[in-house]
Amino acid sequence: MHRNTAVAELTIDETVAAVTGIGDVFRPEHIPVGIPVSGGRPDRKALHDWWIGRAIPASRSGLREALEILRVSSPQFLLTRCYGLSLSDQYWLKPADKPIGWADVNFFDNPFSEDVGNALFGRAPEDAELNLMSPDNTSDGWLKKKWIIADGKRLLLKGGSPPNYQEPLNEVIASAVMRRLGIPHTPYALTWDREQPLSACEDFVTKETDLVSAWHIRVTGNKAGHVSEYRHFLERREALGIPGARESAGRMLTVDFLIANQDRHFNNFGALRDAGTLEWLGLAPVFDCGTSLWYDQNPHMIRPLAEQASKPFRSKHSEQIKLVTDFDWLDFGALDGLDEEYAGILEQSPYIDGARRDALCFALKTRVELLKDIAAEPQPE
Repeated sequence: MHRNTAVAELTIDETVAAVTGIGDVFRPEHIPVGIPVSGGRPDRKALHDWWIGRAIPASRSGLREALEILRVSSPQFLLTRCYGLSLSDQYWLKPADKPIGWADVNFFDNPFSEDVGNALFGRAPEDAELNLMSPDNTSDGWLKKKWIIADGKRLLLKGGSPPNYQEPLNEVIASAVMRRLGIPHTPYALTWDREQPLSACEDFVTKETDLVSAWHIRVTGNKAGHVSEYRHFLERREALGIPGARESAGRMLTVDFLIANQDRHFNNFGALRDAGTLEWLGLAPVFDCGTSLWYDQNPHMIRPLAEQASKPFRSKHSEQIKLVTDFDWLDFGALDGLDEEYAGILEQSPYIDGARRDALCFALKTRVELLKDIAAEPQPE
């Protein structure tokens, strides 16, 4: 199902969460982006991979303990326990023997259990009977995270990694960078749980939209050997009719350069489309910037002028920033005092000592100056 639209009949082996068969296909145009469709029928293996890809990844921190708490053998087993529902898109499975509708079950309008989310943070539920109806069953990423409802809003809480637990603080300063520069982004705030910092952000996907990952955009066509990953992404964007992708991607790569983001992979950026009309709305606001700013490095290894590893279009930030051909939009005056704002954020954490704080703030200020030099160079046509 795609909201209220019946897309195709599937047979799923729940024990291994495998798509074992495809029956009638009713609306092939609603098949998820990136799954090949030939003669009106989707490729079964690709659809199976898409389905399995909705599960919590095996790399998730604390997953083994969470599965023991939940008394399930694998994260894939959780998929059918929530009908495959997500807070990132509108796809779901309607069991053939249950007369339920989208309005009855979707997580945008209906409450959901926090049992799975709490288990992912190592907490056993108070009630003996578990409720596995949760959007946490379909959340991506390796850091601990969970969805909650607060004041009617769907918020994603995400933790950090020891010993610095710096990722949540990086999300907040990345938000500050983009707020100052007027870049569409997902605002993050800092919160605390069991004396551990967490980032909190509101879901930017609505019950009318789908988030389509850059990976699924990328695989809508084969990349020629002589074409770069960046060029291929832009060509796929143009072929699909996604507006403003070059401009939005350039701003994202600029922010990633400033904060030395190590993990901008094809699954943590993408585009939004209307789930009803299938009209593309543009690239999604920038999100997921925590794995940056030397989050896992000792203070003496924080070297802002040294080469920094990057993704997804180039392996080095010094090369990836060259893909940005227009810096006219960039107001460096808006970044004045950014290092001081970062210091104020870092001071809130007992895991960040003075030496680390000073090194990080100096590094961020240095990256701003480095970008000034790059932006002042003549840009290619």
